[in-house]
Order: sequence, then C-alpha cells, then structure tokens
Amino acid sequence: MKTTMHLPSVIKSSLISTSILCAVGLQAAELDISITNATKGIYFTPLLIAAHSADAHLFESGTNASAELEAMAEGGDISGLSSLASNAGAVVIENPASGILNPGVAATTSISTGDLDRLSVTAMLLPTNDGFVGLDSWIIPSTSGTYKVYLNSYDAGTEANDELAASMPNPPFITFGTGGTGVETTVTNDKVHIHPGNLGDTNPAGGVSDINSSAYRWLNPVAIMTVTVK
Repeated sequence: MKTTMHLPSVIKSSLISTSILCAVGLQAAELDISITNATKGIYFTPLLIAAHSADAHLFESGTNASAELEAMAEGGDISGLSSLASNAGAVVIENPASGILNPGVAATTSISTGDLDRLSVTAMLLPTNDGFVGLDSWIIPSTSGTYKVYLNSYDAGTEANDELAASMPNPPFITFGTGGTGVETTVTNDKVHIHPGNLGDTNPAGGVSDINSSAYRWLNPVAIMTVTVK
C-alpha cells in the first residue's frame, strides 16, 4: 500500500519561500564591471554597456552593420544603439568613463541585470575610420566570482579604411599627418569583422596614411574587462 507523507504547513511554507528566494537570486545578478583600455595609443569614445536577452545584439560578426552601429563606429555616437537596446528590454549603461577612455585607463560601473543573461560592449576606436572595441553577447556567469574577458577590435565594414584625417574624427589629442594618398579606396569587406589594425606610416607629410604607425598601430585584444558577479 502506498503511503502518503503530509508535511506540516510550516515546513511547506518554508520550502516554498526558499524556492522563491532561490529563483529571485538567479534572476537578479549584480555586477561590478571594469573595462581597461589595453592599447598603447588608441582612444575609446564613450562606452556603451548593455545587459540583454539572448535574442538581442548590439552587433554581430559576419552581418551588415545597422545604421546605429555605423554611427557609433564612424563617429562615436552611442545614442542610437542605446535606444535600440533599451527598446529591446536591455539594461544600459552609457559612458561610464565620463568621456574618452585613454590608453591604460579603466572605467568602472555597476549594473543590475534582472533576468537578463548576456552582456555586450561597444565604443569607437580613435583614430580609425570605422573601428570599434566590441563584446557580443557574453554569457553572464551564474556563479558568483570575478571573471576576466579580453575584448577585440572590430571593423564595422561601413567605410573604407583610407586612414586619412578628412575621413575620421579629429579630436585635439590625436596628431594626424597630412598628404596621405589613402590605404584603401573602397570597402573590401562590408560585414562586421575583426579589424586588421591601422597600417599607418612614418611620413607626416605624405605616404599612404595620415596615421603615425609608431603611435597608433595596435594588435588584438584592445581591452580587458573584469566582471565581478555578486
């Protein structure tokens, strides 16, 4: 004969409360995030950090850039991407460095992700035509701890990498050459892809590029992100 065990109501209530607390704990990640510019001489425009669901993206490798991604990658304007992410239900952090993130400097922030389990990051790289530092849909760990992620540079595929001063933002902290003939004249890959890096040259009044190769070349990765899951 089957015996049915009846739990006292106090115990049942306790078990239910514990289950609810566990579920809430799984759905309310608190993150401390630090992003360090790991380059020698490349600058980051204002960063955009977004916690989002698996079906949302700020960008995807191998696909055409959105108009909002193009605006960020060519001019450092994160407002369009921020609006897209927010409208898709993302939790967004804009400009944690309060401006340009210099080489060797870190920006820090905190974010409460709710039930969102992916993290993405973007910021334009200066000086480039359409280069940006990026992280696409990193899965947020469910276990508390500190995690380190290396971020690569991407090319939006929206503008030829001619490396001419006239084609790029000209902030006062970047020293451009003049008279370059252009490294590229057409877009060779119109999809988002890993950036080949600036070619540059050492001729300040000619050559193929207006970018000084001794100051503004880089290799991936270009940033280090440290995430503490509480």
